[in-house]
Amino acid sequence: MKQPGGVFIDELDRNIIKFLSKNGRMSFTEMASKLEVTEKTVRTRYNNMIENDVIEVVGVVNPITLGIKMGAIVQLKVVPQEMDHVIQELQKIHVVRFITTISGEYPLLAQINVRDYEEINETVKQIHAIPNVTSTNVMVQMDVFKNTFEFL
Repeated sequence: MKQPGGVFIDELDRNIIKFLSKNGRMSFTEMASKLEVTEKTVRTRYNNMIENDVIEVVGVVNPITLGIKMGAIVQLKVVPQEMDHVIQELQKIHVVRFITTISGEYPLLAQINVRDYEEINETVKQIHAIPNVTSTNVMVQMDVFKNTFEFL
């Protein structure tokens, strides 16, 4: 299947990605054995996907081990002409982990991850201080039932 960037991803590439999504430390030898191909084939495919920005290898931290136990979704109403400026200001706030534009009454959404309710409150105050943010809707995350990096 040809991807939007022009890179061809076949079933072997998909399977390599699936293995890495479940266990990023799985060896090329183990993948090769399970996929019934050579280790060199897996290594070559892996390197090709890295070079073509199909996959990116990063360490994912379990936030709870760092004391980051709370999350919130903050929807923002913004003066439309100032959206880019508000996004730039949100990017400067360390606990903001995700920013996206969305449809609906609140056209901007930010996800924050913090240690406690007090830090949620302080972060929301920071967000309210950004010029041209006219209103927010804050939703505190209660329980997480699925959080995955598996896309295939």
